[in-house]
Amino acid sequence: MVSAYTASLRDASPVGMAETMSLNAGKRLGPYEVLSPLGAGGMGEVYRARDTRLGREVAVKVLPQHLSSNPEVRARFEREAKTVSSLNHPHICTLFDIGREGGTDYLVMELIEGETLAERLAKRALPTPEVLRIGAEIADALDKAHRAGVVHRDLKPGNVMLTKSGAKLMDFGLARATGLAGGDSGSGVSMTALTQSPTMAQPLTAEGTIVGTFQYMAPEQLEGKEAGVSADIWALGCVLYEMATGRRAFSGASQASLITSIMGSKPAPISQAVPVSPPALDRLVEACLAKDPADRIQNAHDLKLQLDWIAEGGWQTGATKPAVKGRPLREVVAWVVAALAVVAAGAAVFVATRTPPEPPLAQALLEPPPGVLFSSSTDNPLPLAISPDGSTIAFCARNGQGPDLLWVRSLGAADAHPLAGTESAQGPFFSPDGKSLGFFANAKLKRVDVAGGPVITLADDVDPRGGTWNRAGDILFTSGALGPVSRVSSEGGPVTAATTLDAALTEKSHRYPHFLPDGRHFLYLARHGATAGSGEAPTIYAGELGSNRRTEVLHVASNIIYSRGHLIYVRGTVLVAQRFDTAALKIDGPAVPLVDEVRIDKRFSRGVFAASESGVLLCMTGSNQTRTQLRWLDRSGRILGDVGEPADYTYGGTPSISPDGRSAVLSIANPDHGTSDIWLVDLETGRRNKLTVDNADHPHVAWLSDGKSVAVPTNGAGNAKLDALSIDGTRSWPIIDSKSDFIWPMASWRDVLLYWPEDAAKPFDGELYSIAAAGRGKPTLFAKIKSEDFFLSAQFSPDGRFVAYTAGETGRNQVYVAAYPQPGGRWQVSQGGGRQARWNRNGRELFYIDPGNFLVSVEIIPSAAGFQTGSSRKLFQFHGASGLWPYDVAPDGNRFLVTVPREEDLASPVTLITDWTRKANPR
Repeated sequence: MVSAYTASLRDASPVGMAETMSLNAGKRLGPYEVLSPLGAGGMGEVYRARDTRLGREVAVKVLPQHLSSNPEVRARFEREAKTVSSLNHPHICTLFDIGREGGTDYLVMELIEGETLAERLAKRALPTPEVLRIGAEIADALDKAHRAGVVHRDLKPGNVMLTKSGAKLMDFGLARATGLAGGDSGSGVSMTALTQSPTMAQPLTAEGTIVGTFQYMAPEQLEGKEAGVSADIWALGCVLYEMATGRRAFSGASQASLITSIMGSKPAPISQAVPVSPPALDRLVEACLAKDPADRIQNAHDLKLQLDWIAEGGWQTGATKPAVKGRPLREVVAWVVAALAVVAAGAAVFVATRTPPEPPLAQALLEPPPGVLFSSSTDNPLPLAISPDGSTIAFCARNGQGPDLLWVRSLGAADAHPLAGTESAQGPFFSPDGKSLGFFANAKLKRVDVAGGPVITLADDVDPRGGTWNRAGDILFTSGALGPVSRVSSEGGPVTAATTLDAALTEKSHRYPHFLPDGRHFLYLARHGATAGSGEAPTIYAGELGSNRRTEVLHVASNIIYSRGHLIYVRGTVLVAQRFDTAALKIDGPAVPLVDEVRIDKRFSRGVFAASESGVLLCMTGSNQTRTQLRWLDRSGRILGDVGEPADYTYGGTPSISPDGRSAVLSIANPDHGTSDIWLVDLETGRRNKLTVDNADHPHVAWLSDGKSVAVPTNGAGNAKLDALSIDGTRSWPIIDSKSDFIWPMASWRDVLLYWPEDAAKPFDGELYSIAAAGRGKPTLFAKIKSEDFFLSAQFSPDGRFVAYTAGETGRNQVYVAAYPQPGGRWQVSQGGGRQARWNRNGRELFYIDPGNFLVSVEIIPSAAGFQTGSSRKLFQFHGASGLWPYDVAPDGNRFLVTVPREEDLASPVTLITDWTRKANPR
């Protein structure tokens, strides 16, 4: 509970409270008993007091004794009393009494519970609905004052109290009579003195002068002209801007630069800091801050009507704006001319098409913080989320060259911040109350509060395909590339299946679950076959918790969400909305296009979009795949040159350099079919030659030691196989047919090939096998491996004595070296985590990537008895993304071939849309 005057007095006072407070508890001023001090300032002291007659607590403001002899100050004190006493309004602080006791002049005001607007803004910007409500209340209070002939002249956040009953405008100590109501102030002070700003009356070089009043002055006040109603409109425009953005409309490092800013510049649009703010609010504030008073909104009543209209959604619905009174003649003429032009244009269109043109969707672009890049859909599944109330977004991004982190941003603020402990975050989704986030990282399902704090693991062994959270605390997620939707409590516990694959329909994967509003039914996508390009078209179903019952909704190869009575998904590359009856679980109307060229990774049937229950829509547009550039780096990370044109190198198809160092093989995605093919790249010319020509999926490749052929997998659920293919295309032969879901060749040495057959149901429990590359013989188990990645990596040492591989047996991926063939010793090479080990071909150095995406070099000491390491050092940091082997080492050991995501693809902004329901609900 604070006095209505406390904050403004603190702003103005150069003297501390302890030095100015002079009344002790129990002191009587007439019938008012002083209880305690509340605040002090240059224009008075404020106390909490009790009215002994009525038994209520009040705020008493007294004029300091050392200023009582100053006629001008006493006149201002009287003027304040007369001004405030004439204003009876719910949003103006009420004056109860005025008196004089023993030479002490005092005012008795209502004691207000709450905080000042300045105190609120010190914490954060305000949500748009609060900006509009508080702004309208202030405008209403100003309208009352202006009609009574009073100009406030010192409107600022410190002079606005926020209470349970609404805003309270206070401190009319600087107000003066405008003359419109008749009579003068009665103070005996000259008009010259009254029009002079008390702030400007002090030396402009005084410390703190440009804080507070000075920054809310209209240009005419700075020029020494008389401040009228229009000056209060300007000040309210400044306050509205600050409420919406958390920043002052005008600022400067010095008085001169501040004055220059006020007199000559325009503040950045509100929508630049707060993209979700209504465009009409931007235009309204701009009209308040016109440099010429004649160009501003002319009265507070019209300003209030405009704020109410925006708050009611008139700017979205197309409702007519409220009439604005008192505009200058030239503005009225301009509006009429503009209106006639619109009517004429509309008539012409109507005659030509009989259909009026549809206004475009209200869109804004969300840029990442400086130096930060959004994660793309290719290397980070579903990297966007928005809270159910539409106030907060979460996104995956990386700062510089570091790993992906989970970032959060309030749409009422301009800045985003990362959440500690969320390294390698993917696929965020909000809790129903918007206070927590579920996400995936390092093969685990995790949870963290939006405000930050400890990260809690809910499930292990997860290769994410989407998550969703209901009010009962159930989380649905997909734990692997193949398999059903899984269910777990938001507090952790056992993981159970929430859906059942239908073998008769050749279903292999249920993914991208999304709860409907009742929290019992949910949407999910069912895929047939191991890849997006095989089997029947994917199907969207509505499932039910605790039941195998499901309802077919539609056929589409996209993740799908529900918002505001509509399903939202991607058809082709177009984001569409379609009415949906949640009771009947049926679509109820045609699909309506919203946004063209939305990012979608067709290999995984996932588009990058999110929507809140309140109707705020986010999506990422641009290239539908994040193309990567094949590039040479030296040992310091310096770019030596690019190889060929950018391509959509797959997550498992990063470069493998031939034994002679002249070429490399890679896997490049075919987004139209959701499959990938193997290509041979000439490292000198950059020319590419396609090695696989079928329609199957070949996501990875490894050289055979002869340097003339490669091991190529063909993946398919339950029938993956591995073949050898000569790079000249003259011959091929089978290596092994497998009953696994996927098969990944690792590396070869002489006639031996290491490979990993993946069981999609257990993607983190791996087994490394060796087999004769010529296809003769049976596979031999080399090692059982528990991994924290969904992809294992292994490579022979140049002499074939050892295998370097990644395993996560300690709960964190580390690089190990084991003797080949087994049995033999095993040594841990990395200490703080590592992956993607590669040998220098001289056998005396091993490279790996640490958790910070640094390439680490480890010295290998030759030893006849076993394996021994020496010193290690970090070479450089680069974009690790989610690429599994994003580099290989040239035969000379001094160059590294890497695949680097193009920044123009990664840096694509996020599009925010607030009025998509208008288009989705055609009349």
